[in-house]
Amino acid sequence: MLRVRPVQISTILPIRYFNHAAGLVCAACVASLVAFGASAEENAAPVAKITLHYLTKDYDEPIPLSLVAKILTDNGLQGARLGVADNDKSGRFVNQEYTLVEHVLPADADVAAEAKTILADGPAAIIADLEAEDLLAVADLPEAKGAIVFNVRLSDDSLRAQQCRKNVFDVALSYAMCADALAQYLVWKKWPKWFLLAGTAPSDADYAAMVTRAAGRFGGKIVEERVYEFDAANPRTDSGHQQIQTQMPQVTQGASSHDVVWIVDTVERFGEYVPYRLAEPRPVVGTQGLSAVAWHRSYEQYAGTQMQNRFERFAKRTMTERNFSAWLSARSIGEAALRSSKTGIPDLRTYILSPAFTVAGFKGESLSFRQWDTQHRQADADHGSPLPRLYVAAGRLSAREESERHARLRHA
Repeated sequence: MLRVRPVQISTILPIRYFNHAAGLVCAACVASLVAFGASAEENAAPVAKITLHYLTKDYDEPIPLSLVAKILTDNGLQGARLGVADNDKSGRFVNQEYTLVEHVLPADADVAAEAKTILADGPAAIIADLEAEDLLAVADLPEAKGAIVFNVRLSDDSLRAQQCRKNVFDVALSYAMCADALAQYLVWKKWPKWFLLAGTAPSDADYAAMVTRAAGRFGGKIVEERVYEFDAANPRTDSGHQQIQTQMPQVTQGASSHDVVWIVDTVERFGEYVPYRLAEPRPVVGTQGLSAVAWHRSYEQYAGTQMQNRFERFAKRTMTERNFSAWLSARSIGEAALRSSKTGIPDLRTYILSPAFTVAGFKGESLSFRQWDTQHRQADADHGSPLPRLYVAAGRLSAREESERHARLRHA
């Protein structure tokens, strides 16, 4: 039988010889690792640098009617910063490096001239937080023909139709998407009769037209339409609040029989003070009350809570709808570069418009762009007070809601 007897190293070699030998082995290992690292560094692929540009002007923004809402000076910009930071984290694993260049211009600056500077070296990815005239001025530049211009501010449906540009990718929800989403929910709830109360801003007229369109598409009926014309000068002052609040019963009195009041106040002049101040108790929907938005601070499904918390730690405030659109724009570039292994803007644009492209946006389903008008497909988050938990896709009920709806109809 073979017997194994443990042998101490010290019985073979004196300790001093063992320590010396161990030191030589360690030194050799360190030298090998250093040599391997230097060789790997020499053979590593070059880092691909991808630059995104955030282009905006110091516009005279509408002041939030509610004193609870803060007046923001970086609405949208913080979302782009976080999106680029997220891209950079994942890009490190594939030798991609992301940079955000911020172009914040005075209100009277020539935005087209700034865009020419951005595009001087070729097509670029531009997150455009611009009004319609400036957005089209940038998009119509010959230098911008091959660019990717993300619209994160405007909901005008004309930008998706008559004024549509092939290089403008609309990430912001359109008024038609918001109106369609709410209309389907109201018809499903058997609230088909709508009293429409709209403001006087041009954007109010655009949204109101889409409400009329949605009524025709989904079986709703606008029983009466009124325009709220009162201007409180500074509605955030105590007297401004009081004037608007006391007028709500008066302006809604005597309306035709209706199920809901649909508010169209895109610039926040009166809508916040319509709920609970009507002449007759009715649900309030539209731009205030139960609303269809791309993002809201109450959204928590599909890891939305984690996104809310990350943004609050990053920006020291809650995430707005425009912040989300800017973040999603930056992430679209990062996701396209990661999945396609391309970094050139023309290549990324081709991939983003291909059926292969999707990007995660905390909506429970993959998001993408329409090929025919480059509008971003995404779910809207309906919110109100109290907050419902219904999420509808742009222009149609989501698959989950459709299945639930059909199940209810079968058991009705």
